[in-house]
Amino acid sequence: MTTDSDNGAAAGDDVIVARPQRAAWMGGALGVLLLAVFTVVAVLLRGSDSGAIFHLSDQIAMVGVGLLLGLACASFGTPKVRADSRGVDVRNVGTTRHFDWDQVLSVSFPDGASFARLELPDDEYYPLLAVQAVDRHRAVTAVRGLRRLHKRARED
Repeated sequence: MTTDSDNGAAAGDDVIVARPQRAAWMGGALGVLLLAVFTVVAVLLRGSDSGAIFHLSDQIAMVGVGLLLGLACASFGTPKVRADSRGVDVRNVGTTRHFDWDQVLSVSFPDGASFARLELPDDEYYPLLAVQAVDRHRAVTAVRGLRRLHKRARED
């Protein structure tokens, strides 16, 4: 989590930016591992005595599958939360949404949950995949910063 004053925020405005740390490392490492395994398997396919006939196109396809799976694993490190006095922008793995602070009832991190969430009206919530329990003190700092901005916006 970083505090930042760029990115279109008003002068003197608090900006909270949070990204997952351990998920990014693990997703990246797993992605590289998958690509390496699929590449090794593709290279070894040609010389196999299994009775099946593998061509260059099969090897290229195998590396392609490894690349796609590797990118899918690495994408779990892309979530981001950026909040300022106007609201909060949440980028999860496949979606991006903006919430004004008046749409948010609270920022919570329930016991036993893997990530924080925004509590919304009508008993709905929106997950903040960038604020994960495995990041420990970074997650606590991010949630406190988000709660501080939410409280400040509610007071205005």
